[in-house]
Amino acid sequence: MINFGITERKKEELEQRMQKCSLFEKDIAEKFVRSSGSGGQKVNKSSTCVYLKHIASGLSVKIQKSRSQGLNRYYARKKMCELLENKLLGKQSPDTKRIERIRKQKDRNRRRTSS
Repeated sequence: MINFGITERKKEELEQRMQKCSLFEKDIAEKFVRSSGSGGQKVNKSSTCVYLKHIASGLSVKIQKSRSQGLNRYYARKKMCELLENKLLGKQSPDTKRIERIRKQKDRNRRRTSS
């Protein structure tokens, strides 16, 4: 596996999540692009922005969260897992459940304050 510059626990969690949603390294096309925005000279000189494309599903992700290429590779794979889970599981995906929980909390608060 790739060295992302993260802890072993996070690396293992990512590997398990990738296996659950059938995301394999051989199915991913990875490109590195020059970053833009804040980060100074480091960002302007090196290609730290990561672009992933899942060949089987056609989903693509472009991540530039960190100045580190390794961390951006980790974040891109994590985001790709989220997209695949949303596509495969639909309303049962963790992301959709989280959004629904927040929506219900806001509705409760809105009813409470309007009374």
